[in-house]
Amino acid sequence: MQKVILVTGASSGFGALAARELAKRGDVVYASMRETAGRNAAQVREAAAYAAEHKVELRTVELDVLSQESADAAIARIVADNGRLDVIVHNAGHMVLGPAEAFTPEQYAELYDINVLGTQRVNRAALPQLRKQGQGLLVWVSSSSTRGGTPPFLGPYFAAKAAMDSLAVSYAGELTRWGIETTIIVPGSFTRGTNHYAHSGRPADNAVAAQYRNGPYQGVPEAMQKGLASLEPPDADAEAVGRVIADVVAMPFGRRPFRTTIDPSDDGAGIVNAMADRVRAELFRRIGVEDLLKPRISASAK
Repeated sequence: MQKVILVTGASSGFGALAARELAKRGDVVYASMRETAGRNAAQVREAAAYAAEHKVELRTVELDVLSQESADAAIARIVADNGRLDVIVHNAGHMVLGPAEAFTPEQYAELYDINVLGTQRVNRAALPQLRKQGQGLLVWVSSSSTRGGTPPFLGPYFAAKAAMDSLAVSYAGELTRWGIETTIIVPGSFTRGTNHYAHSGRPADNAVAAQYRNGPYQGVPEAMQKGLASLEPPDADAEAVGRVIADVVAMPFGRRPFRTTIDPSDDGAGIVNAMADRVRAELFRRIGVEDLLKPRISASAK
């Protein structure tokens, strides 16, 4: 059956790639972004052109994850258009690059707001509809940085993504009895095919940043990016993330993997996550809530 899907942060990067791939598979896809009549107007036109060229149902919707009112309005529009909402792809996020000390507390809070609280606003808007339906799917786009090799000078971003991943894991156990499934997608560091590094934020405290930039850590951020790029195989393709998301969405209800890693550089996150997820499953068994590991079709969906 054709699914109705919302992809957040779909103006570019993994979000745009996933939205197009999902639409190609035959689903109704809403690519959400903010400022659809302003700075992202070109992306709206590109999505419409893609939909017309490929004869797919790729639509755009205004959604600023920093605003509960915006999230509520976007979900209400989608449900009004289709009578339901089947899948949420939590992709919206922002990256920063620089020494952790040089970012102000306000910058940390802003990054947390985008990467973590943004998912909470969308969930609070969408989950009542999914619970009412008795079936749904949350796809969380995490990062290998949460448990992988964790190179320096990306600390605030890594901290925010780790918080989002932790929230996704907690939500998973709280939604299975409502018939809502969770899957976590873990991309590695793709230095080509996205604008993550080019569009990354910088620290506000330039004086502190300069001490790192001109002191004993001179050249380290550049060397780190070069090293990460060298680990990527020549055929590493950011579009693979969109394809994996679409593959997982297409799987039968209750058969989807809890976590899927797409990391051409193999930074070790897959190994650590596998152990952490195994420990979680074992604890659920030991405390008598093993049924929360898998979603069940709610009575309202039968």
